[in-house]
Amino acid sequence: MKKNKIALITGGSRGLGKNMALRLAEKEIDVIITYNSNSHAAEEVVEHINGQGQKAKAFQLDTTNIAAFNAFFNELSDYLSATYKDAHFDYLINNAGTGIYKPFLDTTETDFDEMMNIHIKGVYFLTQKAVPFLNDGGGIINISSGLARFSLPGSSAYGSMKGAVETFTKYLAKELGSRKIRANVVAPGAVATDFGGGENKDNNKKRTLISNNTALGRVGEPDDIGGIVAFLCTDDAKWINGQRIEVSGGMML
Repeated sequence: MKKNKIALITGGSRGLGKNMALRLAEKEIDVIITYNSNSHAAEEVVEHINGQGQKAKAFQLDTTNIAAFNAFFNELSDYLSATYKDAHFDYLINNAGTGIYKPFLDTTETDFDEMMNIHIKGVYFLTQKAVPFLNDGGGIINISSGLARFSLPGSSAYGSMKGAVETFTKYLAKELGSRKIRANVVAPGAVATDFGGGENKDNNKKRTLISNNTALGRVGEPDDIGGIVAFLCTDDAKWINGQRIEVSGGMML
């Protein structure tokens, strides 16, 4: 009997992470998601995927709390062993994140540390803890941003951390290559979600600016992103490694 592939998505209860989970399930990949505080939204995602015939499970995890990672992986290992008779999974998708829109001159050390902890420090050490549980031939996908390529005022801390995670991904690809584990970056452009206070969804002035500077003439939607992540978790993407894939509709060309 064929064993299903399994993907772990951090921040998978809503927005881009939710869409990634749903698109992965469409490709018959079982899904584990983490959520920070919204357990109800996470369970809705799980119920939807289970209703489609794939397995799904949600765990609470604050990805900035590195001290909690051992306990999380113990809990995850117990679930995997009980459900699949094997404590390993195939794909790690580092998606959890928060946004900040504040000028460089007004950004505080607390603001900076918050961005660093969730977007690079947490990603770095969660991945370190995850690698022993990854199957050979699996993959890691780190979510970055178009703001690591182009700059818009107010995103200096966020964009800097995403630049760091892109460099980190190249090292992962190099150092994990002997286990045939691929590591890639997906960098969304502006997407209409609740991220960062919902600026790209609710601020019409910003939406117009984005649309006018995007070749395809609109703001992105979650469904524009999830399918790319799902594709990278298939054998069709087996020769893509160490790459940055921007999914922005041609923003700021």
